[in-house]
Amino acid sequence: MLPILSAGIAPGLALLVFFYLRDRYESEPVIMVARAFLYGAVITFPVMFLQYVIQEEQLLSGGFLQAFFSTAMPEEFMKWFILYYLIYSHTHFDEPYDGIVYATSVSLGFATAENVLYLAAHGIEHAFMRALLPVSSHALFGVIMGYYFGRAKFGKPHLQKKMLSLAFFISFLLHGLFDYILFIEHSWVYYIIPFMLFLWWFALRKAKKAHLSTEVYHRTKT
Repeated sequence: MLPILSAGIAPGLALLVFFYLRDRYESEPVIMVARAFLYGAVITFPVMFLQYVIQEEQLLSGGFLQAFFSTAMPEEFMKWFILYYLIYSHTHFDEPYDGIVYATSVSLGFATAENVLYLAAHGIEHAFMRALLPVSSHALFGVIMGYYFGRAKFGKPHLQKKMLSLAFFISFLLHGLFDYILFIEHSWVYYIIPFMLFLWWFALRKAKKAHLSTEVYHRTKT
């Protein structure tokens, strides 16, 4: 069981540290980041239960509906819900890049719990591919969601609702596309590689923009 726990947890923690250390100004308290990570892990269980019911009752049929509305929608909505109701108004969320730190924490908490459960059920031989695809994609969805949360809180007030909507919608759309590609049984690898390259480029571009917004924010404070 220890190898499964190690293989299941290590990728999520590594990605979390990567994005945490990119915070160039006031690093977030480790206890807050850990709490966000734990929130993400906890929501894994109600989400997986809902997905189980949908599958068993055959409420959705076809790869498109399953990818977008059985997988992407409940997972991204629950992450969004946690961020908005438990983190968004917290005093430690005090600069634009913090949105990325907390969103990736929640996303990777979810991805890590899901990863451990998957490896326990299917075997440690899937660990590398799981780290490369589902775990890293959850981190990148978190970066994108967190970028828009940062813009909602520290951008123009009249755009707040729009940014919060985009935080969910864009993450949901990209997550749905990711899962839909995996439903293409014979040729998915030809699509997932360019998609993941695009996802990394898009997420890191958002992280760079969040850094610039944070620099501007600190300059205006001084």
